[in-house]
Amino acid sequence: MIISVPATSANLGPGFDSLGLAVDLRNRVEFHPSKFFSVGIKGEGENNPNLRGNNLFVSIFNEHYNRLTKKSQNFKFTFYNEIPMSRGLGSSSAVIVSAIASAHEAAEIKVSKRRILNHALVYEPHPDNITPAVMGGFNVATVEKGKVFSQKKHLPDYIKAVVVIPNKPISTAKARLLLPKSYSKENAIYNLSHTALSVAAFYNEDWEILKLASQDRFHQKLRMKTLPELFNVQKIAYESGALMSTLSGSGSTFFSMVYDKDAELVASKLSQKFPEFAVKILNFDNDGLVIEK
Repeated sequence: MIISVPATSANLGPGFDSLGLAVDLRNRVEFHPSKFFSVGIKGEGENNPNLRGNNLFVSIFNEHYNRLTKKSQNFKFTFYNEIPMSRGLGSSSAVIVSAIASAHEAAEIKVSKRRILNHALVYEPHPDNITPAVMGGFNVATVEKGKVFSQKKHLPDYIKAVVVIPNKPISTAKARLLLPKSYSKENAIYNLSHTALSVAAFYNEDWEILKLASQDRFHQKLRMKTLPELFNVQKIAYESGALMSTLSGSGSTFFSMVYDKDAELVASKLSQKFPEFAVKILNFDNDGLVIEK
């Protein structure tokens, strides 16, 4: 069996812990029953021996497989990873979602994407990454009584993502410690109004207003200060024609949305200025979790 999950970019400026979208950069896992347990990793993380002995996917997979079947079974897992780790592109969410989906497939139990999403909430309490990882497209999500409620918008082909992936990670846990414990009423209203405007812009495909709508007062600047080059990444992206340019999750990746015709120029300008960073042009992913085989 082969199951794949896309990378995601969350927050999108003001939509802290509630907005996210999927891009076409995928982690795949291939697995089958085996006499002996084994883990192979190709791509991102292949040189990290700790991932073989302390693998989050395997832990979650076994937990759900044992719950569903009431028995234990050895499997051979091979991971083909494209999503950079600890870079704000939802690598942890991809692991969580694929593990839950794989366990159900291995147990031969069909389950809806919504059920998988709600199972994922146990391991990731914020729905901004796990929702687009499961559903694909652009999503606005909230959590009520232990369940994710969300709406999805299909993203058109004529817009692309340009991501700048620094050579330094930013820990999500440490990034949260940078944030204040409370916000002023003025800043709360600012983010609320800009989040609402962002959602309306996505649904109406009014991309020109996103530069304004994606402004944030909750988290971006505080997190970007840990890697000051990101301020210049955003500046150059906008000067080159980006429609919006925001910190991806807690970073360190920076996400920009561009028209298809402008993608090469924006990526080229960013690559020239930041040769030590990886710059990728990506399609948006509207499929989310896929059982490929």
